[in-house]
Amino acid sequence: MAKIIIKKDGREQEFDPEKIKISIRKAVEEAGLEEKKINEVVEKVFNAVIEMTDEVEEKIASSQIREKILSTFDEIEEVASQSWRNHDRKFKS
Repeated sequence: MAKIIIKKDGREQEFDPEKIKISIRKAVEEAGLEEKKINEVVEKVFNAVIEMTDEVEEKIASSQIREKILSTFDEIEEVASQSWRNHDRKFKS
C-alpha cells in the first residue's frame, strides 16, 4: 500500500486513508443523498481507492487518487461526482 501522497505542490505527506474517507463522505453528504445511499457510495468509492493504493509500493500522487474518486463517482453516483467537483473549485479559487 502507498505510504506517501505527493501533493500538487510537490510536498509529501503520510497517506491517511481516513482523511480520504472523510473527504468522500463530505462530498456525498453535500450531494443530498439519503443516509443509506451515502454509506453505500462512501464504501464503494473508498474501497476503489484503497484497492488502487494497494497496488502502489511507496508513493502516489494526490491527482491519481482524485481521478480514481471522480471516475468511481461517475460510475455509481454522478450527483456525488458533481458535488466533489464543486467542492474542488471552491478551494482552487
